[in-house]
Amino acid sequence: MNELNDERFPETLKKAMAPMPDTELRHALWPRMLRRLDESPARASWLDLVLLALLAIWCAIFPAAIPGLLYNL
Repeated sequence: MNELNDERFPETLKKAMAPMPDTELRHALWPRMLRRLDESPARASWLDLVLLALLAIWCAIFPAAIPGLLYNL
């Protein structure tokens, strides 16, 4: 019984699954990413800047919270 299942299993899978398109990458993605990083300067989003400002204000108002914040990093 198992031998019959072992022989028919690959055939059944091939029939059940749709044919896949070519899954190989046609070109390397890493050089394109390096080029993009070189061309565009690193910028922080406005949300990151707002959160950083709120953190600075929090630390100015509650300086005792700084060790707790550093501990959680």
